[in-house]
Amino acid sequence: MRILVIGGTRFIGVYLTELLVKAGHEVVLFNRGNHPAPDGVGQIIGDRTDSNQLKEKLSQQSFDVVFDNNGRELADTQPLAEIFHGRVKHFVYMSSAGVYLKSDQMPHIEGDTVDPKSRHKGKHETEAYLQKLGIPFTSIRPTYIYGPQNYNPLESWFFDRIVRDRPVPIPGNGMHITQLGHVKDLAQAMLQVIGNEKAIGQIYNVSGDRYVTFDGLARACAVAAGKSANDLKIVHYDPKKFDFGKRKAFPMRVQHFFASVNKAMTELNWQPEYDLISGLQDSLNNDYLASGKDKTGIDFSLDDEILKAV
Repeated sequence: MRILVIGGTRFIGVYLTELLVKAGHEVVLFNRGNHPAPDGVGQIIGDRTDSNQLKEKLSQQSFDVVFDNNGRELADTQPLAEIFHGRVKHFVYMSSAGVYLKSDQMPHIEGDTVDPKSRHKGKHETEAYLQKLGIPFTSIRPTYIYGPQNYNPLESWFFDRIVRDRPVPIPGNGMHITQLGHVKDLAQAMLQVIGNEKAIGQIYNVSGDRYVTFDGLARACAVAAGKSANDLKIVHYDPKKFDFGKRKAFPMRVQHFFASVNKAMTELNWQPEYDLISGLQDSLNNDYLASGKDKTGIDFSLDDEILKAV
């Protein structure tokens, strides 16, 4: 199949493109051209935020599948969907499990109520639009994504402290439950969406198949780094007692946040390859250490402020 990937040169798109090529598909990337496309992959240079550019550069193109990996608001995706409405077999949209409304009953499942005030509300508005438009779409809702080339300081936040033998300040009592999914597993699920008739019109949570507490995640990062989990010093604090302003003291939302991936496993015949430790080791060895992040200077002033007060 001929497949269009919006983005494709950062994080998720890199792994997805690699899998699509290995599967024998013809892949074309649409992006600003800041990074060259891999060998054997086509590239159309343009700005997706400019609807005129999208129409000019894509209206005459023909694709079987479109992957929209970086649309955040409805306005980002609507022009793209309109261009390919009636012209593609599958439109795959990258949403987020962040759309769900907080609930006393967890894990989140795909039919749960969404939060109209969520910072990801644009994702749900886009899902609703795609459904109403009638385009053959599938939406993917990951929780926290991690792995090599992650540009969000998630696992690296923990590694920064652990490899330097610093205390790890964790808000609350450390027992908030969360969930991480490896980027390669996410890309594999996306690959298995296409050509699957069951996936048309469906939404899938995609992440790891286990949940972990904040403290457990810190200990898992320590184990991945070859250190003793028992020797790790975790310091708990009440974030409400601090005025951090716009500074971010912790890389995750301080709440329970995890979703069932049973639907994806059943309907997509998909299974996560990575458990948490092996996934963190992959990220540490093939990104964090490989790029020398363990040797770079880190501003720990916010940590010091917390540790001093505690």
